[in-house]
Amino acid sequence: MKDNAASAANIGKFQDKLVTADGQTRASVALKNPETLWFNTGTLCNIECQNCYILSSPSNDALVYITADEVRDYLDQIEERNWPVREIGFTGGEPFMNPEMIEMTRAALERGFEVLILTNAMVPMMRRKMREGLLELQRRYGDKLTLRISVDHHNSDLHDEERGKGSFKKTVTGMEWLRDNGFRMAVAGRTVWGDSDADSRAGYAAFFEKHGFDIDAQNPAQTVLFPEMDETVEVPEITTSCWGILDKSPDAVMCSNARMVVKRRGADKPAVLACTLLAYEPAFEMGTTLAEAEADVHLNHPHCAKFCVLGGASCSG
Repeated sequence: MKDNAASAANIGKFQDKLVTADGQTRASVALKNPETLWFNTGTLCNIECQNCYILSSPSNDALVYITADEVRDYLDQIEERNWPVREIGFTGGEPFMNPEMIEMTRAALERGFEVLILTNAMVPMMRRKMREGLLELQRRYGDKLTLRISVDHHNSDLHDEERGKGSFKKTVTGMEWLRDNGFRMAVAGRTVWGDSDADSRAGYAAFFEKHGFDIDAQNPAQTVLFPEMDETVEVPEITTSCWGILDKSPDAVMCSNARMVVKRRGADKPAVLACTLLAYEPAFEMGTTLAEAEADVHLNHPHCAKFCVLGGASCSG
């Protein structure tokens, strides 16, 4: 149903890699400054959200668990390709479902990278093995490790509307444990309810103050408010002339500075994607190596326009 609605909203658009529906040259983005390499740890998650962009759930293993050895291979490739990466990001699914999560994090931290883990801070993170592993990493690399917690809304009822009854309380419990043990935290919220940016940040500021969380609600890197990715809404195609019209540089778009590694169910090797948001789009799969992933990215998807170019969003820390 959603696919049909999406097709109707953008009929005739996003068909040709190089040309828009009205015959103009489609915008593309070069990999100018690869500063973040993301690893999708697998699409399995302990919960199933209403509007999960990657369809994570307790049963979706379309992207299987990536291993620590596979992560190390790409860390080697970063060095071989001389990419100026400063940050390794881990996303899911829920990263702490992956049994090698601590080992993967350690592999990145040992090489001097900053590490950002996206988590719901619920039961998978709070298992004893994960807590013990996190505490050891915190002691050795605390200034390099950040956990970004998914708090869809600062109001518990609205958060639970997306993530299930009782989710907010469990997430807060996890955040309190992280707070008490000195971990650096950030928060990812969503704009699906239509709050203004100022109102959202004021609400998060009150939430952080109430719980003693050392997170700056006014800092977009610490409190990230993601625009919604609704494919049923009509969006414009981005042409080469749009950069000047919008007074925006392609260097500001996420695919100019990031790539994501995934492992598909049944695949022999992981693959490198142009974007963290388009895990199921074959056109955005660039090969199995970082060398192949250095190609330009053509903005041939509604998310490219709404989320990245017009929405100005970025998954990086």
